[in-house]
Amino acid sequence: MAPRSSLPTSSKKRKSNSDNASDSTSATIKSLEEQLIAAVSSKSSLNALADLLDITSNEADAQTVFKAIYALYRVFVVIITNGLLLNVSGTDETRTVREWLQEKLRSYVELLTGLLKDEESMLKTSSLKILFSLQKHLSTSLSQAPGSSNVARPQFHITSFRQILQGLLLCPPSSRITIQAKRHKREREASEVDGGKLDPEVRELFIDQWLSECDDIRWFFLRESAGLLSTSSREQHPHAPDNLLSILERITTFPTEAAELTKWWVEELGARPPKPKSAAGKDDEDDEDETPDVEAGGEIEDDWRKYFDNQNTSDEKASSEAKGSGVRLYKLTIHQSLHSLPSHQAVFTRAWLTLLPLLSVGSSEAKRNLATRALNVMHRGVLPHLTRPILAMDWVGSCVDYGGTVGLLALNALFILMKEYNLDYPQFYTRLYAFLDRNVLHLKHRARFFRLTELFLSSTMLPVALLASFLKRLARLSLNAPPAAVVMIIPFTYNLLKKHPALMVMIHRVDDTFDAASDPFDDKEPNPTLTNAIDSSLWELYSQKSHYHAPASTLARIFEEPFTKPSYSLEDFLDHTYSTLYDTEVKRRIKKEPAIAMDVPSKAWFPPSSSEQLDADKISTLWAFS
Repeated sequence: MAPRSSLPTSSKKRKSNSDNASDSTSATIKSLEEQLIAAVSSKSSLNALADLLDITSNEADAQTVFKAIYALYRVFVVIITNGLLLNVSGTDETRTVREWLQEKLRSYVELLTGLLKDEESMLKTSSLKILFSLQKHLSTSLSQAPGSSNVARPQFHITSFRQILQGLLLCPPSSRITIQAKRHKREREASEVDGGKLDPEVRELFIDQWLSECDDIRWFFLRESAGLLSTSSREQHPHAPDNLLSILERITTFPTEAAELTKWWVEELGARPPKPKSAAGKDDEDDEDETPDVEAGGEIEDDWRKYFDNQNTSDEKASSEAKGSGVRLYKLTIHQSLHSLPSHQAVFTRAWLTLLPLLSVGSSEAKRNLATRALNVMHRGVLPHLTRPILAMDWVGSCVDYGGTVGLLALNALFILMKEYNLDYPQFYTRLYAFLDRNVLHLKHRARFFRLTELFLSSTMLPVALLASFLKRLARLSLNAPPAAVVMIIPFTYNLLKKHPALMVMIHRVDDTFDAASDPFDDKEPNPTLTNAIDSSLWELYSQKSHYHAPASTLARIFEEPFTKPSYSLEDFLDHTYSTLYDTEVKRRIKKEPAIAMDVPSKAWFPPSSSEQLDADKISTLWAFS
């Protein structure tokens, strides 16, 4: 028998070779980093930067990529700090080197934005942190650039930020995943299914550390996201609206006063800006000579803010602040806009108005899901911060046609617009009345419907004929409703009758004055003011006294008693289901034993045999404890 070999197996050989290759690559990365930092100090060749980028782009090992991206980060920080990327005058050779470095920086940022979709959590979060750290260094360097025409104004490196925005909203795939996908089919399929969607971990990190904290990051994100959505192709990036919505719906720290604009990612932008020229007493001619802001890429700002200034805002605070400054928003510089609350509201409005129409594109299920998410935050997180909330009316009104939960949420947003922003929507109660069909009492959004309906009908200025139609329709639907819905309708009706005494006539009609066989109520009429419900009665609820479910029949008797009790808290009845009703009955404490239906006869109908009698006697003896 041959002796057992002491050499490692093939798998151990491969593992050892992989470790050696990783160590060799790490040593090369460290050597290139030291060489590049020394080259910046000595102003020698930086060609090693291309080699380091190639290693980072073509490496599949996560640990090695992690070391490489941080090595590149440290090298680029040194390059930026030494002013090698500044757009200032110089020789042809200097300009050539600068353009080459800018191209390598774009490639590096593009690599980092792709890593935001990597499978390794360490690479995703580290890439996002590096991107925003580079953004700060680039903006600071641009603001402090000697010889720049904009040196007096703090600057924000918009070209780099747009690349970050594309990584967050368009979500390009990770190059490292592409390499591994050639080896692992499952990973390729997973990346295809989840392709284009923003990673939740990256989203939460971005919102918590930058969007919710830094006023400048939030302002530029809102402004640039609207432009990116307008120019990106929906066929190539179908998840871009979903990604933006997932970020906007989580904004909870939007400023409501100018004094809240206090925290800045680029510290230079936190300096107090000069007052607008018109506010400082300058002539209009001086305003016309004011040059627009120039971005890092040499692009001139558009007049996107002019649209919002041409509208008469309903927000008194924003209006008074704009009037107090004496200048229109579109004439403000970038630095002045960052310190202006109306400017923040303007970019917020533009972002939402650009997004909302895109939520109504796609399959029916996708449209419903996106509309539900947007409407859930519309009344408390969107409308109060818009320059003119009435601008969202068209999209909200179109969502009513979806019906179901989406339609109810849309009606809620319309009600807020009517109540707080003077929207004229005459068909509101007609649309609400259309929701009262047999399905509304059987679906899962039944509780939400009654919560909102109670709010919509709470005004004492509503006509009695309108309210009577709602009560009559609900009473008619209760005839075929489950017990949980009947238990909900009765206290709802009681509260409305108590709040609107003119409706009491509907429960005071008796057989001498009303014939149920010729009920004047027209249940086919879509207009709630023309149904003749006020001439009818709530005989349907009277019949609930004979309901098979004891709590429902007991509750229905409340209409026979004087209306001296306080109104019911509807929340106590909204969440009942068959399960909760059954549990209540099972756990009910019986105070008195129920009577049996018949007496037990003293003489057995079928006398047992002798053997059965013997067994019974033995059992009786065993159970005798005297």
